[in-house]
Amino acid sequence: MNLLAMHIPCWLIPLLVGVICAILGYLLGRLFGREKNKEELDIWSNKVTSLEESLEECGKKRSALETDLNTCNKNKLNLEADLGACHKTKLALEADLNTCNKSKLNLESDLLLAKSSFTSKAADVSSITNVASSFTESPMLIPFEATLAKAVFGKKIKENDLKIVEGIGPKIEGLFHTFDIKTWKDLGEASIEKCQEVLNSGGDRYRIHKPNTWPKQAKLAYEGKWEELLKWQDELDGGK
Repeated sequence: MNLLAMHIPCWLIPLLVGVICAILGYLLGRLFGREKNKEELDIWSNKVTSLEESLEECGKKRSALETDLNTCNKNKLNLEADLGACHKTKLALEADLNTCNKSKLNLESDLLLAKSSFTSKAADVSSITNVASSFTESPMLIPFEATLAKAVFGKKIKENDLKIVEGIGPKIEGLFHTFDIKTWKDLGEASIEKCQEVLNSGGDRYRIHKPNTWPKQAKLAYEGKWEELLKWQDELDGGK
């Protein structure tokens, strides 16, 4: 052994020790490095998984956004179509409005002409009416036919004799004359209330009379309806 050692150079021993230590260090480094690399590998694996999940989520969001974009584009096309239709409708309405305005102007012009014509014609009518009025005579009265009255009643009838009315005697006739009711026409146009007023003016003894039929009787006499008057008087109860 000593002999072998004597033949080995002194510098070789440290070299061998260094090599052995290097090998041991390398082996120990590999041993401990594997555990550290495993931890780093797990960390990066988790990061990759997280990134993959994020990428998948982004892909889903991208698909959803693309769908929304397509929907928006379709809506845009529909709105543009509606806008075009509205524009056409607007143009049509503006054309109709212009037509209506023109018609309005024409109608206003026609109205002014009509008013002018009406005013002119009204003036002509008024003038004609005034001229006609100047030539108008008193209202035509129905002529009294004494012969016909006598033939029906069997006695002579005097024109505008109020006593021909059933229920009117000389005194009541005088009361009517006081109120300027002197003809059959006057009495025929008088109201029952007016007749009652005439009777009341004569006192209580005249209030028992009922003048309900007197205006009608006087009207029949004025119109010369003698047969109808006589028939009606026959049906009356004294004419009171």
